[in-house]
Amino acid sequence: MNFETFNFHTSVMAGVHALGYTIPTPIQLQAIPPILQGRDVIGLAQTGTGKTAAFVLPILERLRSGPRGGVRALIISPTRELAEQTCEVIDGLGCKTQLRGVTIYGGVSMTQQIRALHGKPEIVVACPGRLLDHLWKGTINLSGLEILVIDEADRMFDMGFLPDVRNILSCIMHKRQTLLFSATMPDNIRRLAREILHDPVTIQIDHTLPIKTVSHFLYPVQQHLKTTLLKEILNKTKTDSVLVFTRTKHRAERVTQQLVREGYRVTSLQGNLSQGQRQAALTGFRNGSIKILVATDIAARGIDVLSISHVINYDMPETTDDYVHRIGRTGRVEKNGDALTLVTGEDGDRIRAIERLLGAPLERLTLKGFDYNRRAPDREVSLSYRPRRPFIPRQGIRNQVAMT
Repeated sequence: MNFETFNFHTSVMAGVHALGYTIPTPIQLQAIPPILQGRDVIGLAQTGTGKTAAFVLPILERLRSGPRGGVRALIISPTRELAEQTCEVIDGLGCKTQLRGVTIYGGVSMTQQIRALHGKPEIVVACPGRLLDHLWKGTINLSGLEILVIDEADRMFDMGFLPDVRNILSCIMHKRQTLLFSATMPDNIRRLAREILHDPVTIQIDHTLPIKTVSHFLYPVQQHLKTTLLKEILNKTKTDSVLVFTRTKHRAERVTQQLVREGYRVTSLQGNLSQGQRQAALTGFRNGSIKILVATDIAARGIDVLSISHVINYDMPETTDDYVHRIGRTGRVEKNGDALTLVTGEDGDRIRAIERLLGAPLERLTLKGFDYNRRAPDREVSLSYRPRRPFIPRQGIRNQVAMT
């Protein structure tokens, strides 16, 4: 089966061909028909399965006819990175439709966003807080809204956006088509779905399991040896782009600095950065000028880079859902990937939870020649150098060899 099955208009199919889409993913195959029929939809699928195109394509098909010059579709996203990623998909798939999309989020000039809204885009991708600012100021008009999408709903509620989402919904009282997409379905999302969706079609694609194209490995190590082991893994593993997850912003900065000192093309993505710095980090990672991105969980759902060959959990994630979202950054759209997790003696409960989720024990690996018995230093070395921009060494990243 291919995308011609959906009978999209030629202008929409032009975007499909431009992005190289050929065979619909399971979530696209099952979600697109009822969305095209105007039904409310709950889509449950893990990250990396093509959910964005599953709602963007039918939105473009619907909006290509009808009035232009006003907001007809609103997509609510939990993070700035995901909002930008979604708008990029809209621009790519809608390149021949003449439909316009804009992003709305905090941390950047509201004046520029007001100017963009004055251009009367048909599609707005927004984060909840800044969208409410525009609603309260009257700088966005949703009276003509036809389609509302709540994307990555579970992440939205994890980040405390439920009250903001409810306030937004109170401003959209007229009838519209509502789509809710999520990787998991906790009780608070079920309650919201019952309140705002009318007779929805529920589509579930193995939503509780990590994607099957990812291989999982554990590296037991003492806490003080994590960074040293990380460097050795990077040295001895053949990789493309690597996403490293840490639990805190401080640790992301520290690990990045230590890798920079070793000559890697690396930068960080975490909450202390300005929007410009965050965008520069993502741009460099996407275009390949940055090979390693060290991030906190703000990046778990906002990065769509097909070249990510490895996700490395420097710190074990707090929950199995977080694990699914992190490792979903690799092995995307039928590509293979590896998820490597550095674990200490304190991570036993989390390891067992992930093994229960996967239904199998995780393979433990050791690195040949690595000194696992090295003593911890008497005190942490203070690093005064804190790079604010992506660092690219003249000679590029060191040659890597396959792990033996």
